[in-house]
Amino acid sequence: MLDISLSHRAQSIKPSPTLAVTAKAAELRAAGKDIIGLGAGEPDFDTPDHIKKAAIKAIESGQTKYTAVDGTTELKKAIIQKFKNENNLDYEMNQVAVQSGAKHSLYNLFQALLNPGDEVIIPAPFWVSYPDMAKLAGAEPVIIKTTIEDSFKISPEQLRGAISDKSRLFVINSPSNPSGVCYSEQELAALGEVLLEYPDIMVVTDDIYEHILWGQDKFLNILNVCPKLFERTVVVNGVSKAYSMTGWRIGYVGGPASLVKGMNKIASQSTSNPTSIAQAAAVAALTGDQSYIHESTSVFKARHDFVYENLMKIDGINCLKGDGTFYSFPDMNGVIQAMDNIRNDIELAEFFLEEAEVAMVPGSAFGAPGCMRISFATSMEKLEASMERIKRVLA
Repeated sequence: MLDISLSHRAQSIKPSPTLAVTAKAAELRAAGKDIIGLGAGEPDFDTPDHIKKAAIKAIESGQTKYTAVDGTTELKKAIIQKFKNENNLDYEMNQVAVQSGAKHSLYNLFQALLNPGDEVIIPAPFWVSYPDMAKLAGAEPVIIKTTIEDSFKISPEQLRGAISDKSRLFVINSPSNPSGVCYSEQELAALGEVLLEYPDIMVVTDDIYEHILWGQDKFLNILNVCPKLFERTVVVNGVSKAYSMTGWRIGYVGGPASLVKGMNKIASQSTSNPTSIAQAAAVAALTGDQSYIHESTSVFKARHDFVYENLMKIDGINCLKGDGTFYSFPDMNGVIQAMDNIRNDIELAEFFLEEAEVAMVPGSAFGAPGCMRISFATSMEKLEASMERIKRVLA
């Protein structure tokens, strides 16, 4: 067989570890193992019926053709209204764009903004794709490490210390995947004050978990708290997590018109427009009945409380109460130190998978070795069983 040499670009990045865990769990299930998967980064609920009906109507009415690269007028207007009503942010049509998921939006942003040699400041723990997206754009990820004692949040001093004359972009994700924690209004304001001192640094706020929130009275991003950053901040969001529409692949951005235009150019030569039918469904999601958000968030909060209380009963595990998302991110360094045959979180994840038949993602994938991301986007029955299994193998 021909040995094909991949590009340096392809060789410089890693496959998504969250997808790898999901694939490994599926492989073991196929072999007859009773695997409980706690690795998934998507809600376990179905897409609400009124959204599915809007998609069916779009198909029946012939909305099956190409749309504008940056999305349909109807969806862009719905996004502008969403930003205004929910986030108190005002955008024009040329300042918003629709792309094939929030992940795709972030990728296009990195491609449109970054040059080789630029630096991207990324707090850890981080969503696994940020550093590799930077590398794919030729830029260098600069990671700011935090610990559970820091509540997995960076300080203004750490941010200032990470800035150099090559810094081009700062990434913030709150509520955070994987930690589940939110920056407070005061914490965001303090970070914003630092960024105002460096006018060449762009900011991207990844708000994809905006609606899965219980630890604060209302959602705030860094732009809400520091509006002087408006001209150099991109807000990234989507319908995937809030409306259980992960497979529909609709994300969107609001930001400076020139940068959004650059992102659209990248999209025009790669994917073209997002799926027309999914865009029609996204209009229904953003403008229709919003009760699903409240109902699903209440369920996630109950699951969070159960997982947190059970993890804190296990020797060697330390865990923070989350503010949102559907993840817990326990520090398991104590467990690793107490086990003779386990040296790190990757080996611990393999141990849980083989001995407890529970799949979770090691924290090193998120820049936090010794931790473990546990998704509670699954039934309470499975969560109860998984906690019992973990307790049993660690007893």
